[in-house]
Amino acid sequence: MTIADRLAEVRARLPAAVTLVAVSKLQPAQAIREAYAAGQRHFGENYAQEWRAKADELADLPGLVWHFVGGLQTNKAKYLAPRAAWIHTLDREELARELSKRYAAAGATAHVLVEVNLGGERQKSGCAPERVEPLVALARRQPGLEVAGLMCIPPPQDDPRPHFARLRALRDRLGLRELSMGMSADWPIAVEEGATLVRIGTALFGERPARRE
Repeated sequence: MTIADRLAEVRARLPAAVTLVAVSKLQPAQAIREAYAAGQRHFGENYAQEWRAKADELADLPGLVWHFVGGLQTNKAKYLAPRAAWIHTLDREELARELSKRYAAAGATAHVLVEVNLGGERQKSGCAPERVEPLVALARRQPGLEVAGLMCIPPPQDDPRPHFARLRALRDRLGLRELSMGMSADWPIAVEEGATLVRIGTALFGERPARRE
């Protein structure tokens, strides 16, 4: 089955109001070109330096929208501005300030989502639920940032639905617009719970290659 075939299968089940972010981390640039040729425009990457190399290689593709969906070290924020239009993993104040500095200096605005660690997993990035409101308030005051919504990755052993419902309730309470939730294994549930962006990788591109250290 080709990438175009897999895209068509997912799109047939995806409501028009939900944005499909094709997560292309570790995939070659040619795979992104194939998806682009099939009409896909939103792509997600996890590693800042890998993304930058791909963005350079694919700069000839008009209308391609980059989403950064991986954990982000503060010192890697410089790689994202101004070409990454969306950042799904804002989780601390120092990162908000650094992103603001970089995007404002470039005369650009990043659409940011606060990543919420709903499962309290120590090994996972994300803001604790009780810290979301002050982080959103601070980020809203930063030039170069537009706080668009929230993002989560439920613990893999859990039923994702309660986590998605909790994120939606938190989004609604804060008056935000976007919900980035749902991946290859659980995106239909995320859509039922109100996702506006779904991040799908292996269901579109197949198994990803191992990362080179």
